[in-house]
Amino acid sequence: MGVRMLSMIANAKQLLKLHSIHTRNQSDVPKGHIAVYVGEIQRKRFVVPISYLNHPSFQYLLKRAEEEFGFNHPMGCLTIPCKEDAFINLTSQLHAS
Repeated sequence: MGVRMLSMIANAKQLLKLHSIHTRNQSDVPKGHIAVYVGEIQRKRFVVPISYLNHPSFQYLLKRAEEEFGFNHPMGCLTIPCKEDAFINLTSQLHAS
């Protein structure tokens, strides 16, 4: 019984740690923005305004993400499979307009 209790405590600590990491990542996204992971192999996290989601070029990237991942994104949030440079160029253009 003592071993089982220790196992339950270890599992609870792990769940709390994962919840803490998840909550911290959500809290650093300002209201009106969304976090996305971008990259083909190495993925980098970006925070972009949700208004970008309506732009046709961004919707093309979302369509590619849907085709590749469906609703099962490997990073736990929206993952966009494109080169980081291409994403930065697109968001720079969207920011300028």
